[in-house]
Amino acid sequence: MPRPPFQLLLDEHAGDVLRFCVASVGAVDGDDVFQETVVAALRAYPKLRHADNLKGWLLTIAHNKALDHHRARARRPVPAEEIELQAGSANGAEPRDDALWDAVHDLPPKMRGAVLLRFVGDLSHREIAIALGSSEDAARRSLSDGLAKLRQDWTPA
Repeated sequence: MPRPPFQLLLDEHAGDVLRFCVASVGAVDGDDVFQETVVAALRAYPKLRHADNLKGWLLTIAHNKALDHHRARARRPVPAEEIELQAGSANGAEPRDDALWDAVHDLPPKMRGAVLLRFVGDLSHREIAIALGSSEDAARRSLSDGLAKLRQDWTPA
């Protein structure tokens, strides 16, 4: 399958990738992770061999950039005062449930990645497996375990 021009690819999938980035790292850092994703994708695009699942490819890069962000954040000092943000969904239609997203962010990395890729990125189990660098069964298990842990630890307000 021939690759479309990078700008067309970005025009088609930028909203999904940005939503994934914001859901992965929060509203404040989501734009930075999105920008890092786009730059990395632009650099890698000329060498891309298969163009059959470009959305999954972009979300894989976004997932890796989000993991890099979380690792870097663990090494940064924590500010003395937290800024309270007005949280809303990416499209502004419904208020965001901060307690649920906090619970998602507290999941172990593989579970968090699987949950975010499934429900924010709308990827299949196969695409999640590719993004996480695991088997389809392992991706399915990570998603299942992540949802079970959320059901156990999080209660709606």
